[in-house]
Amino acid sequence: MRLRLDISYDGTHFRGWARQPGLRTVQQTLEDALARVLGGEVRLVVAGRTDAGVHATGQVAHLDLDDAQASRLARGRAREGEDDGGIAALARRVNGALGAYADVTVRRVRRAPDGFDARFSPVWRRYEYRIADDSYDPLERHRTTFVRGRLDADAMDAAAGSLIGLHDFAAYCKPREEATTIRTLLAFSWRRDDEGVLLAHVKADAFCHSMVRALVGACVAVGEGRLSAEDVVRIRDARERVPEVKVLAARGLTLTEVGYPADELLSLRAAQTRARREL
Repeated sequence: MRLRLDISYDGTHFRGWARQPGLRTVQQTLEDALARVLGGEVRLVVAGRTDAGVHATGQVAHLDLDDAQASRLARGRAREGEDDGGIAALARRVNGALGAYADVTVRRVRRAPDGFDARFSPVWRRYEYRIADDSYDPLERHRTTFVRGRLDADAMDAAAGSLIGLHDFAAYCKPREEATTIRTLLAFSWRRDDEGVLLAHVKADAFCHSMVRALVGACVAVGEGRLSAEDVVRIRDARERVPEVKVLAARGLTLTEVGYPADELLSLRAAQTRARREL
């Protein structure tokens, strides 16, 4: 049985999503809690492996239960008064194992449709980045980056829009051996909210390592007057990292949503994602 988990977390005190020996990570924390509830070995497959300090309100993962775990889950069905094999109650039970005021929570658990793969089936991911450049709210400090000096939001928005499309984003990614940096940037925009905080909304079919924070860094350079919209396109097309583009802090970044196709297209989408991208 494959289950889909919808997850939120404050990344401040995690060293990213992925398990790392001797370090506290979101994956290990959740897998340990799931194992206490289900027994046996638990391994989560995630839609996006966020870096240390990055938050999520719309993370998605899947979990494959063996027969013993499915039976153990179902045994709680009568006690919970449910007829779904205990799936609906799993989120509550796992959150109980995580403890009160935990910095990670499972918002929903459901049976995954045939062909669903949390990592390979998405058609897009959406992130938000928050920047305070005028006033600073200490209650928002864990999810907002502070930049000194008033930024030109209109110039940043124009620069963001110029980067949209299918391109090689090597200039805005940390290189990984044999990993492609070709991505389709579907949407990228900036606006100020009612409190004056700058919000970036970034949507792509997928993101390479540090891509969002580097794109944000390029736009901040535009907002400061150090680069133009033409410069960020020129840098992208040169496909080489440059010192003018800084990777901004992880604290301002939140994974807000992962989009999946209709159930009948999940397997096809997973196969397309596994294929190497080309321009």
